[in-house]
Amino acid sequence: MKRNATAVWKGSLKEGDGKISTQSNVLNNTQYSFKTRFEDGNGTNPEELVAAAHAGCFTMQLTAYINEAGFSVDSIETKCDIDFQNGSIVGSHLSIVGKVSGIETDEFQLLVTKAERNCPISKLLNTAITSSATLVRS
Repeated sequence: MKRNATAVWKGSLKEGDGKISTQSNVLNNTQYSFKTRFEDGNGTNPEELVAAAHAGCFTMQLTAYINEAGFSVDSIETKCDIDFQNGSIVGSHLSIVGKVSGIETDEFQLLVTKAERNCPISKLLNTAITSSATLVRS
């Protein structure tokens, strides 16, 4: 399986802007620019898109591991914070809140750590990956 996205940029780095589109059209000529990346402009940026990809991928991987361990997921919410400094992504932190029936906190944390290390986006990123997880009782 292959997926794709397209970026088109026009103009200089600081005054120009770009559009990002995805194969699925979920993003369709979505605006990004110097201001959206380095200031507070309106639109997206590559780091935000990496954060979305990491949060989504990790959450699916964690769900798979929980199911394989014999538990049912009521819900898992993952927030990903990408740390972008001096032109490099230096970290990705996953904050997880899980509602999983019957699982103990220690086992949940073990599965979080396993998913943190093994989701495909974690494997792709060449940076420090950390997490903090909270298990909510149903």
